[in-house]
Amino acid sequence: MTNNELLSLAAEAAGRAYCKYSGFSVGAALLCSGGRVFCGCNIENGSYSLTNCAERTAIFKAVSEGFTDFEAIAIVGSADGDYSRPCYPCGACLQVMSEFCGGGFRIILSDGGHTLDELMPKRFGL
Repeated sequence: MTNNELLSLAAEAAGRAYCKYSGFSVGAALLCSGGRVFCGCNIENGSYSLTNCAERTAIFKAVSEGFTDFEAIAIVGSADGDYSRPCYPCGACLQVMSEFCGGGFRIILSDGGHTLDELMPKRFGL
């Protein structure tokens, strides 16, 4: 699957975001080894700390279905539907990625490809 195809799936997922508080929709498309894709959107809550990001939604969906071998994730986000600006994952999402993915895990944004090592070089680990 190409980066553009994953970004397109992420944009579709962003259209399902529940973001009535921030007005900022985020979508993610997680590519598993073997080609299966899990999508997620941000899901906000009036108690903001209970909000879940799109990236973690996609990862948790995959893990709950028995998938833990991931190749890449595409992420888009916008308040106005323009997904041409990059939407970087937050630290919590990067830490969750690091639980399942190596440093070379690909993080695809509108400005190109990045790696987990590039975006979070000093991850916490046991």
